[in-house]
Order: sequence, then structure tokens, then C-alpha cells
Amino acid sequence: MPREQYSIIATLGPATQSEELLAGLLEAGVDGLRLNGSHLSPEALEQWLRRLERLGQAEEGSSRAPVILDLQGSKWRLGEFPPFDLVEGNLVELVSAPGAGSGELPVPHPDFFAAAPRSSPELRLDDARCLLRVESCDATRLRARVIRGGKIRPRKGITFSRTAFRRESLGDRDRELLEPISRLGVRSPRYALSYVRDAAEMQTYRRLLGPSAYLIAKIERESALAEAQGIAAAADELWLCRGDLGAEVGPRRMAEAVHEFSGMVRGLPVPVMLAGQVFEHMTRSCSPTRSEVCFLYEALRRGFRGIVLSDETAIGDFPVESCRAAALFR
Repeated sequence: MPREQYSIIATLGPATQSEELLAGLLEAGVDGLRLNGSHLSPEALEQWLRRLERLGQAEEGSSRAPVILDLQGSKWRLGEFPPFDLVEGNLVELVSAPGAGSGELPVPHPDFFAAAPRSSPELRLDDARCLLRVESCDATRLRARVIRGGKIRPRKGITFSRTAFRRESLGDRDRELLEPISRLGVRSPRYALSYVRDAAEMQTYRRLLGPSAYLIAKIERESALAEAQGIAAAADELWLCRGDLGAEVGPRRMAEAVHEFSGMVRGLPVPVMLAGQVFEHMTRSCSPTRSEVCFLYEALRRGFRGIVLSDETAIGDFPVESCRAAALFR
């Protein structure tokens, strides 16, 4: 394979808070630093931005790696609650609230409850690690039975396996996160939009964020795969995100869709990145699996212009080593 330059985006989190580790990521070849707004308060975001600002002053050239703020967009996430185990066969209540006590799941999105009657009864949580089946619902409360259990934690994604409903706008949380970016004068920030449905939704974000903003459309819904050309026309970059795509369509259809989409990559007018468990094994291991390395090689051969590391660098045990492994084919 030709040694073409490709990008490595590292997601920041608890594993990479120290300035020493941040400098290590950059030395390993990282080209962009992703902050996941779904897990950040405006105050925490400001702390990250100030930390990166200090690093830019101390490390010559480190400012070449842009800050990427991943906005929630129209994606639904759980609110705040004490983590607990979802037990197969048990009933669980989902409530319209920013937070809840033990045993309830808060969903701080009123449109989620409005969408329930127009959606499939299957609910997928945390990239389909947990599955629920809706038994009853009203405007503020939903009861569901656990089909596949497991530990559930705050801020995890939640979606119906099929739904025709989605509100297309920036929510209050996203708007709050834009304020410190503007106030601190972050140079050339980039914004990743989650769960884009189609070209019309991406055009809405372009109008909201302005013609000069660098916008990344996250392709993680089947409808977005079908409209990739139109979405790309309103975006500066695309990310193929296999986690939420798999949660929506299931593992087999996800694999088929990734294969089909990969054949389109070279024909798209903007760079396309691969995201979602690229080197998941390195979250707890110092080296990737052979399968992960082979898949990365094939993805680069097919025209992907880089990868996005998530848990590997945000909460993993080997964040710098993950970035070095990602640069294997440079």
C-alpha cells in the first residue's frame, strides 16, 4: 500500500488528563483531539480547553492538532443516575427527567417519549449491549422489560431499533458547550454532529453553525448511508461510526452496510474516517489483535483517510501505545 498520510483522532478522557500523556499522544502522531460533549459539562469542557491551551504553549507544533467537539445533535442519551444492573426479565421504568434515583432510567429528551408510539418496541442501550422491550408508555414515563441485561451507566446512548421520529436541532446542552469554545477563542474548532439522519438534517446544522464552521457528519444510521453524497455536500468530513450503526441495525446488517459504504468512500467529495472499536482490544491490552490490524489495512486501501480512537485513548490502559499502533502503516 502507498505510504499516504492518514489522520489519527484521539478521544480525550480520564486516561489522558495529564499534560504528559497529552504530549505523548501528539508525539505518537495524533492529528486531532476529540472531546465528547455527551460526557462533559461546560465547566469540564473549559478545563480541557485550558489544559490544551497550556500544552500548545509548552509544546512547539502541538497546536497543529485541532480540537474536535463532538456534539450530541439529535442523539438521545440517558441522564444521571447511580449505575445499576439491568436484570433479564425484570421491568424497568424510564422517566422524562435529567436525573433519577436507583433503579430508574432518566431520559432528558421529551421527544423520546413522543417518538415511542411511532417506533419499534425494541430499545437498544449502550451500543446494544442492553436490550429492552417497551410494554407501555405515556408522555413522561415508559415501562420496559429487560431482554438482555447488564451494567448500565449514566450518559449512555439509547435508541429504538427502528423509528421514523427525530428532532433536528441543537439541544440546550450542545448550545451550552459552544459557549466556552467561543469565549476562550479556540482556534479553528471542529464540530462532529451525532446521529445525522439525512442531507436535510446536515443542511440544518450548516445553517445553525455557519458557512465557515468545520463540520463532521457522523454516519451511524442506515438512512445516512443512503444519503452519504448529500450529507457530504453540507459537511467537511464524514465519520463512519460502527457502534451506533450496529445498535440500530444489528451486527449482520451493520457488517453488510460497512462493506457497501466502503465501496463508496473514494467517490465522496470529503475525507472519510473510520470510527468505532478500531483497536478496541488495546483498551486493556498493549497491542492490537491481528484482525484489527488487518481491518485497518483494508480500510486504508479502500480509501478511508484515517481513524477515530475512542475508549482506546479515553479510558484505556494504553492510550499512547494505541496511537502508535494506529500509525503502523504511515
